[in-house]
Amino acid sequence: MSRPQKHSLTLSGHRTSVSLEPEFWLAFREIAAQSGKGINALAAEIDASRGADTGLASAIRLHVLATLRAP
Repeated sequence: MSRPQKHSLTLSGHRTSVSLEPEFWLAFREIAAQSGKGINALAAEIDASRGADTGLASAIRLHVLATLRAP
């Protein structure tokens, strides 16, 4: 795996940055496209559903993993 790369997202009108490995960014973008959503919209959904103890980058990684493991 490669080193994490920082990318900017807009969540509910607020800019934030998230660092993910390129492989996770690629999978995240593919999942967003397959679901007919933009990456900001999908990130906002993930952000809204994550627990207070889970960072956004971790929540995105877990979402990617769960999606890829789903039957």
